[in-house]
Amino acid sequence: MADDLALRTLELVNVPSETWNEAELAGLVESLVPLPLRYREDHTLLFEGPRTDRPLVLFAGHLDTVPANGNLPGRLENGRVIGLGASDMKGGLAVMVELARWIARANPSLAVDTGFLFFPREEISVEHSPLPRFFAERLVDDAALVIVLEPTDNTIQVGCVGNINARLRFEGRSAHTARPWLGVNAIDRAVEGLRPLVGLEPHDVVIDGLLFREVLSATQIQGGLADNVVPDAVEVALNFRYAPTRTPADAEQRLRELVQGDVEITSHSPAASVATRNPLVQQLRKSGGFEVEPKQAWTPVAQFAEIGLDAVNLGPGATRYAHTRDEQIEAAALVRCFTALRTFLSA
Repeated sequence: MADDLALRTLELVNVPSETWNEAELAGLVESLVPLPLRYREDHTLLFEGPRTDRPLVLFAGHLDTVPANGNLPGRLENGRVIGLGASDMKGGLAVMVELARWIARANPSLAVDTGFLFFPREEISVEHSPLPRFFAERLVDDAALVIVLEPTDNTIQVGCVGNINARLRFEGRSAHTARPWLGVNAIDRAVEGLRPLVGLEPHDVVIDGLLFREVLSATQIQGGLADNVVPDAVEVALNFRYAPTRTPADAEQRLRELVQGDVEITSHSPAASVATRNPLVQQLRKSGGFEVEPKQAWTPVAQFAEIGLDAVNLGPGATRYAHTRDEQIEAAALVRCFTALRTFLSA
């Protein structure tokens, strides 16, 4: 089993699929999954097992990777698959493919119905996501649980923090630096306006015993015209990660409370609810002896939560290798994830 999963992961790794170039990988996945294809649009594929009156569990994963960094083609080495996307998240895709093939070949007696959703453009801004278009078809509204196979080191990561990107602008008035009193230095105003952010402590929020941390960071700063000109404008990029207890409107209000100046929201990806009380999540936890952790990041579970579905992250990938030049995944981690999910489906 380890060899099969590792070879499948390597096969997927060796089909380049940087964001906006997922067509070839989507074609390969379509050829590998023998279940009925219910939806195919914009390189988004939904396969379904036999439908009954059992609860529907939807497995989901993205096809794209970040840009290559000298890490293609992939290779097998010392029980690991090494190469672009191995951890994030072609190892997870390999598990999905092999689960679907097992269902189609073995026709096992399952405790739930199954669906397998593969989609592009996850590694860029959520505004480019194909999921809203897919959701409009109302094909998975009845899903009792969504399992997103993002890299989690084989832990169940529930919920996720919301993610706001914003720009904070400070206005001044330009002048010659020989006579700065004739102007208003926008950098001075920025220094003063950013003072409340410097050393701002994380705000801890505990949900069902799980700790989420709200944090605000200044990530970029731009301003100034020349060495002898008092600058009349400075822009600062901000990133605010907030707990699942906040609504999007509440989160934006909280951001404006924390900063001084003219704040423009440039993108906003809402948080995901914490689905620890879903009975299927409890069964999933038992099936693999998985630990449960909070997701201190944003993932597509939030998009499923937005349409009212319980969703969790669980994948074989190692978070420490995601997006790195030496990206890799252990064959043993692939086996653990596949075996646990097969047990879960059969329980």
